[in-house]
Amino acid sequence: MAATQFLDTDTGRRLAYHLTPASSDATAPTVVFLGGLKSDMEGTKAIHLEAWAKARGLGFLRFDYSGHGESSGTFEEGCIGDWHQDTLAAVQALTKGQILPVGSSMGGWQALLLARTLPERVAGLVTIAAAPDFTEDGYWANFTDTQKAELETRGQVELPSDYMEPYVITKRMIEDGRNHLVLRDPLVMSMPVRCLQGTADTAVSTETALRLLDHASCADMRLQLVKDADHRFSDPACLALIETAVAEVLGLSGADGIS
Repeated sequence: MAATQFLDTDTGRRLAYHLTPASSDATAPTVVFLGGLKSDMEGTKAIHLEAWAKARGLGFLRFDYSGHGESSGTFEEGCIGDWHQDTLAAVQALTKGQILPVGSSMGGWQALLLARTLPERVAGLVTIAAAPDFTEDGYWANFTDTQKAELETRGQVELPSDYMEPYVITKRMIEDGRNHLVLRDPLVMSMPVRCLQGTADTAVSTETALRLLDHASCADMRLQLVKDADHRFSDPACLALIETAVAEVLGLSGADGIS
């Protein structure tokens, strides 16, 4: 496997990344994988999709947000706006032309922010258990009065996770998240969008997926609900569905597209 490379951004952060260049004759958009909260670029979906793209001569970028994986900083220092800055920095420095973001969980929110900020470069969008506005609608809306008081006095609270050690949620993350909400104001997307959501997902509900579908203005947007799939969405059947969604948005078919 190729060695990890690093990008020093204008914000002073150092981002770890892996970039697979497109084959010389490839004209398709570069696929950009955007991971979830506290995930890193070595996850099953990112690695699988990278191999799939490489086999088809497609460009592919995966990277770690600051405070994640091999990138600089700590998770507790970060917030949605910081990771949006990281995403913009990676895309603008490491890719050219059209891109196709594939966003998982929090990465789905990041993909929507990216499409809103750089609509001219986003040729299509695929989300997997997208979690837009979760700091407000998931965390803040469900905090108890005690947790809200703790957030104010200590500046952070700890929340249990089904997948790893507790999440440390800071006051800064909550307040910054309010500056990046996408489900309150019009969300216009001129590119094709495919959303995947498992019905057994305990981190992101099907109601969230339906809310995004209903809220967005998009002429070509589809939501696929997958019975009994969980938040990881990483078993072979789910990985095949991700391939199919990306291939469909790219306009690929048959042996050159869907495996």
